[in-house]
Amino acid sequence: MNFDEPTLIQSVFVELWGLAATAQKIRERGFPMRKFLVRRLILALFIVIFGSLIVYAVIRCLPTSYVENLARQRSMQQSSKSYTEWLEQLNAYYGMDKSIPEGYVQWVGQALQGNFGDSWQFTVPVVDKFKEVIWYSLILSSITLVIELGCGIPLGILAARKQYSKTDYAVTVFAMMGISLPTFFLASLLKYIFAIQLKWLDLYGMVGRYHEMLTPLGKVVDIAGHFVMPVVTLGMLSIGGLMRYTRTNMLEVLNSDYIRTARAKGLPEKVVINKHAFRNTLIPLVSYLSYLLPNMFGGALITETLFQIPGIGYTSYQALIGGDIPFTMFYMTFIIILTQISLLLADMMYAVVDPRVRAN
Repeated sequence: MNFDEPTLIQSVFVELWGLAATAQKIRERGFPMRKFLVRRLILALFIVIFGSLIVYAVIRCLPTSYVENLARQRSMQQSSKSYTEWLEQLNAYYGMDKSIPEGYVQWVGQALQGNFGDSWQFTVPVVDKFKEVIWYSLILSSITLVIELGCGIPLGILAARKQYSKTDYAVTVFAMMGISLPTFFLASLLKYIFAIQLKWLDLYGMVGRYHEMLTPLGKVVDIAGHFVMPVVTLGMLSIGGLMRYTRTNMLEVLNSDYIRTARAKGLPEKVVINKHAFRNTLIPLVSYLSYLLPNMFGGALITETLFQIPGIGYTSYQALIGGDIPFTMFYMTFIIILTQISLLLADMMYAVVDPRVRAN
């Protein structure tokens, strides 16, 4: 076999040079990114600890107490013990006789073992109740998210491209209405028009009166019909803010020098907008969209309450006002963790939408 020695040696040097360059990139990008992730995880851990501690302290200091209400109810029964005796017994049973730091440490110790206890308000395990109600909020939030992204970003870009035109004014008015209208007002208006006047939809609930008598397809249509007004309520309120934010950032990008250069080169307007302008508009949008994950699991408390949707927002509200510490602590800690994860993902997404960004 005949080898060409100069070519072989040159290939080896090329490969070694490539390995050295790769190692250099790892040293320059990998280690700072690793340090960045470690710092963020440590910071997130402290935020979760102090956030859950604040939540626990606030719940313990609320004027309403599940234990006090239960003691009052039992003391009113015939031939029962006094309120003070019941309160002392129930406080010891539910661990409310401990101070706030001691109670929090006990809760953390049980939570680290995967034991979140039983819900006082709903008398079922906390995790089981969470699994039961989270799907309603996820469906509602997912549909709203698709509508928000599918309408908010394109309309914001359209308004920026046609600045000071009738289209821009129409989009701006719609966005300001979405931002300004209170949730309860818009929900009440939709209920009055479509449920009371037109009688097209039901006022509240997840299923109709004759739901069990319907076919499987009819049941799906029935449930979908009950989601219309809540989705419209949440969609209009969320689209307004996203449209306004997208329009503002797109206008800033369209006035940049590199956009003028791209147009001066004769590139089609579609290419200028979709390839050059929109990519840079995504950079500030990443911060705006970073809270979508906790919002999806956080539920829409006011909307779910007005339409009586048994989602996580309405359930957590009932648990909070009832003094249900186990469920409220699980839910609030879960939301704090999701918020930290979403912020960490947002920081990492900056490097995707803008290669100039590097973690130092």
